[in-house]
Amino acid sequence: MTYKLVAADLDDTLLRDDLTISLETVEAMHQAVAKGVTVTIATGRSFPSAAKIANRIGLNVPIITYQGALIKNLLDEEVLYERTVPVESARFLLDYCEKNNYHLQLYHGDELYAAEDNDKIKKYVSLSKTPYIIGDLRQWIDIPQPKMLIVDTPEVCDRIREELLPLLGDKLHITKSKPHYLEFMHKEGTKGHAITFLAEHIGCSLDEVIALGDAWNDREMLEVAGLGVAMENALPELKALANFVTKSNNEDGVRHVLEKFVLAE
Repeated sequence: MTYKLVAADLDDTLLRDDLTISLETVEAMHQAVAKGVTVTIATGRSFPSAAKIANRIGLNVPIITYQGALIKNLLDEEVLYERTVPVESARFLLDYCEKNNYHLQLYHGDELYAAEDNDKIKKYVSLSKTPYIIGDLRQWIDIPQPKMLIVDTPEVCDRIREELLPLLGDKLHITKSKPHYLEFMHKEGTKGHAITFLAEHIGCSLDEVIALGDAWNDREMLEVAGLGVAMENALPELKALANFVTKSNNEDGVRHVLEKFVLAE
C-alpha cells in the first residue's frame, strides 16, 4: 500500500515526555514529505499551540486541532473545516459545572477562558503554552467554541462522563485526551471526521491514510484510517483496536512507522 496522508497526535505520540521531537523523527517526516506524502498533526491542542510545534518541525500543511473541530492551513490560516459546540449544549454544560463546582474551560478565537485562576488552569497552560483570560464565563458562553474542557481527577472525569452521556451524548462528542481532561465538541468535531475531510481535500482515500495516537480521543481517527497505529505507551483499549502497535513516544514510534510503511518502499 502506498500511503498519501500521515496524521500524528502530539502529546505522548509525536512528542516525547519532555515535549521534544528527535531530529531523526523530524528528518523522517521531511523524507516522507519529499516523497509526496502529506504529513500533519491531529491534536486536541488549540491552533496557536499546535502551530508552534508544526512550524518548528517545518510543516506546510493544514493541521487538525481541537480534537478535530478545526482544520486550518498553517501558513495563511485559512479555515478548511470547523464545527462548534451548539449553544444550548454549551449553556447546559456551564450550568452543570457551576452547580457542581467543576473547573470548566472555554475556547474561542484561539483564546482560552476560565472562571478562576487556579492550579488546574496553570498546570494545563504549562503544557499547552496557551495564554488565558479569567472572568465570568457567562459573557463568553454564547460565542462559537470548538471545544469545552473539564479538568479534574480521572475518577471524577469518568463519573461526569457517565452522568452527561445520557443528557448530551446525542448532541456532543465527549472524550478524554488525558485521564484528567474531559472534552466536549460538536458531534462532528472528532479526529475521525477531520481525517475523513482532509483525505478528501488532498485527494486520497482513507485506505491511504496512516493515523497515530495514544489516547481515547484518537480512537475515531485510528478506526477510519487504512492503517491505525497505537503507540506502545497507548491505552490498552486503543492498542486492542489498532492495526499496528509501534514503539513508544520516547522511542521515536512515529519515525519507526514512517520508516516501515512510507520510506521503505
